[in-house]
Amino acid sequence: MQHHSLRQTLKNTFLSPADKALWRLALPMIFSNITVPLLGLVDTAVIGHLDSPDYLGGVAVGSMITTFLFMLLLFLRMSTTGMTAQALGANDNRLLARAFVQPFLLAVLSGLTIVLFRHPLMEQAFHIVGGSQPVLEQARLFIEIRWFSAPASLANLVILGWLLGIQYVRGPVILLIAGNLLNIILDLWLVMGLGWNVRGAAMATASSEYFTLFIGLYFVWRVMKQRGITGAQITSAWRGNLRRLLGLNRDIMLRSLLLQLCFASLTVLGARLGSHIVAVNAVLMNLLTFTAFALDGFAYAIEAHSGEAFGARNRQKLLDVWHAACRQAGLVALIFALIYALAGGAIIDALTSLPELRELADHYLGWQIILPLVAVWCYLLDGMFIGATRGRDMRNSMVVAAIGYGLTLFSLPLLGNHALWLALTVFLGMRGLSLGWIWRRYWRHDTWFSLHAD
Repeated sequence: MQHHSLRQTLKNTFLSPADKALWRLALPMIFSNITVPLLGLVDTAVIGHLDSPDYLGGVAVGSMITTFLFMLLLFLRMSTTGMTAQALGANDNRLLARAFVQPFLLAVLSGLTIVLFRHPLMEQAFHIVGGSQPVLEQARLFIEIRWFSAPASLANLVILGWLLGIQYVRGPVILLIAGNLLNIILDLWLVMGLGWNVRGAAMATASSEYFTLFIGLYFVWRVMKQRGITGAQITSAWRGNLRRLLGLNRDIMLRSLLLQLCFASLTVLGARLGSHIVAVNAVLMNLLTFTAFALDGFAYAIEAHSGEAFGARNRQKLLDVWHAACRQAGLVALIFALIYALAGGAIIDALTSLPELRELADHYLGWQIILPLVAVWCYLLDGMFIGATRGRDMRNSMVVAAIGYGLTLFSLPLLGNHALWLALTVFLGMRGLSLGWIWRRYWRHDTWFSLHAD
């Protein structure tokens, strides 16, 4: 009887209605999100088995610069999710149309600007990054092709954000899985089959981005039709309250800038420590990216639920989803830590056949065990604040975390590459702590649902 009672208590605690609602959004997003770092793993494995570490270093530097630039515009996805979820909570079709059209136009214009100014942007990036000439030459070959997909890449962020905000889970899942599977197939064919090396990796990614764009637009059109959003509402949606979107995007862009500066500096500083260090960090970063994209499934679910609760001013729903996320995502983070502790060496061996990289990676594997347990909280809290479109608070917490990251880098002469991983751990930990403190302050003063100027 006691065992039955204990089982029932655990079931009610870990599989409450809020937990199930969270998993309904989070689980499909976790599986589809995992295809994103899986693509990175395939890239690393394919390029890592070529005959020189310069190829791997070139893709690492080229991808870092591309990610830095494109992720500065990640606000397009984040603000779209928050504003769409709030419009859903308020049951307002006019706001739902505006939440898609305005950021979509902004994304396409931004992408065309990147294509137009790609050469001066690339040269400036190489000047900042530095590193060996063979690695930079491979990075140049990668970027020349990859950046032509900028309009599609940025538009896809908006499509993903809108479909998440409206809680149409099937759309993002198909988008991410189909796009990344095509990318992986093209990767293997162009790099290994045709011997295009770095150019093949870039062409595979660029092609899959445009493929994803056309599927995504079809899903958006279908959902709008189902919800009764009229053509007139869509064509007039570019007007109205653009200031709020731009103000929110400004704060999230500054937050993204600090985030990308910190992550990019890992590659830059690693490159200055030597070509083998930048290559081994690229291999290990795949593990962190894999974990982050899995845990982001919970963050996406929180964004949608907290945004809907914010639009409806539903305090209890917000608390229920937060507690469910802490339980479920905390457990998943622990599982990742255990996997890396038990099988980390085997994963590294699968990613590269270069003996010197395998041996070097073993020295830094311990950080991959710690990072999931530290990082999970900042991902979850990001979701809460994105849903409430509180960009200013996210920006401020990122400033605090970046300062902590910068101060930790002073240990670089003493600790070498370990200092880079320590700084990253401090950075992720301080993001969670600062956002948690801000969230607690709002809750204590009962001002979370108050109007704000973000």
